[in-house]
Amino acid sequence: MKKIINAPEAVIEDYITGLVAANPHLARVAGLPIIVRSPESKKQDDRVALISGGGSGHEPAHAGYVGTGMLDAAVLGPVFTSPSVDNVYAAIVATATKTGALLIVKNYTGDRLNFGLAAEMARVEGIPVEMIIVADDAALGDSSGAGRRGLTATVLVHKIAGAAAERGWPPAQIVAAVERLLAGTATMGVALGPCYLPGATAPNFALGDTEIEWGLGIHGEAGSELGEIARSADIAERLVDTIVADRGLSAGTDVVALINSLGGTPDLDLRILQGDVLAALAARDLRVHMTWAGPFLTSLEMPGASLTVATVDAELLELLADDARVVAFPQTTPLLGPSGAVTVAAPELFEADTDGGASSPDVAEIHEFTEAIADALINAESELTDLDRQVGDGDLGTNLARGAKAVCAASARLYTQPDAARYLTAVSDIVRREVGGTSGPLYSLLLLAMAERLAGIDGAPSPADWSAALGDGSARVQVVGGAAPGDSTMIDALHPAAQSLAAAGGASAKQRTVDAADAARSGATSTATLKPSLGRSSYVGDRAIGIPDPGAVAVALQFEALARALALSGTSTNGTAR
Repeated sequence: MKKIINAPEAVIEDYITGLVAANPHLARVAGLPIIVRSPESKKQDDRVALISGGGSGHEPAHAGYVGTGMLDAAVLGPVFTSPSVDNVYAAIVATATKTGALLIVKNYTGDRLNFGLAAEMARVEGIPVEMIIVADDAALGDSSGAGRRGLTATVLVHKIAGAAAERGWPPAQIVAAVERLLAGTATMGVALGPCYLPGATAPNFALGDTEIEWGLGIHGEAGSELGEIARSADIAERLVDTIVADRGLSAGTDVVALINSLGGTPDLDLRILQGDVLAALAARDLRVHMTWAGPFLTSLEMPGASLTVATVDAELLELLADDARVVAFPQTTPLLGPSGAVTVAAPELFEADTDGGASSPDVAEIHEFTEAIADALINAESELTDLDRQVGDGDLGTNLARGAKAVCAASARLYTQPDAARYLTAVSDIVRREVGGTSGPLYSLLLLAMAERLAGIDGAPSPADWSAALGDGSARVQVVGGAAPGDSTMIDALHPAAQSLAAAGGASAKQRTVDAADAARSGATSTATLKPSLGRSSYVGDRAIGIPDPGAVAVALQFEALARALALSGTSTNGTAR
């Protein structure tokens, strides 16, 4: 597994160096893997110090929670390994105030032993020390001999205890508030794949292409159950159901929800899951007052997420709302409104889509061929995506297929456009709205230019009219897009196809289209020998040589689909259009 590190044995030291260098409110205990508040932000003696920590590999935990409003120190062990007793003891000595220290410990045997012995050593030296154990794992519940694992509820404990300590609460009162939180808190996770320890050549488990792990911890281990990949909404339902059953949550309960990335989950996925989680909680009449989504307690680069749901009262919500000035948690957390998501009216940028009345025979024929092209793009989604992954960002097939499906879905409206020009304008509107990237605007422009050329023609356009329209469209795309033949773009297929039609003379419409399709395919194939100078492929330079431009291939596929459709068709109603 490739990682951006210097050496596996140096990752903790290098991490500490980078973190402290970039955050002036943090400091480190000299020579030890301990992050503390800078001297300027150290607590006064009338407030208890909070210390947490554990194995590394969970970043931004635990060092990311050191700062005003949360922790005073984080003790970092090796990856997925508890810190030593001596290092925990050093953190206590370095940060404890006259009021004492409060240790926040996840329920793992190594953490409990090392933090517990360090606490005993500190008490012998006269330092008041209390310890909170976090055990929120809903996957195993109370069935495990070692008890519930400590998971992402630890982050909420940091926030609750940190806010209470900043307010000057005594240790016993802080512990009581945290225990009240933990009594109604549980976490459930799902992983889409494993993670790799620095320097390791293999992960702890492997998953098939469609497999996922349910109910896992945070140390790269497999879960409690193997399952099949599911929709985000279904994942949210299971996570919520497990937690609700585990804690016996009833309708009307006030809760907060934390959606945590296990390290390799993009924000796009995480926000989708967050929305589905909130919907699932609302469906059970659980009142969500706060929610967070992000990487809070990870397992290196593991793809997946966990959900933590905690019951809250007014006092706990106040503590969660207090400011926190740390690296890894929002400074403030707003309360959710009772009405949920807010929307505003969309501006009326374009006229509403309307039917044009009765269908004309030539428009019906045009739509028949349009659907043939659309079907070809839908069927070629994987082919175009694979090509685009090699030289671009891998979205061409998806974008064009999405636009093609939207055109097919608009059949009822498109059939009733009054003429070819209005039909192409309507398709251009759909393409512009549905197809992303550069392809959407360019295809929309092509269709608009063609529509402009056909406007005002009485009756069905002739083959010569269509040829002229395509020539205008190709020229307009070149002017606006800036590409010319030889730049390895869609123009390398579109331009020769337009030229072929223009030179067709008296050939039949079917033969014209076959020749244009051959010209488009030849142009697309030629791009494999070119070094791209514009478009998606230009960013990879020489590495694109040998691979045909995906945009040009897409154009060739469309002309070939049109040629096949014409070959299967009979004589058109006006005797010439086909």
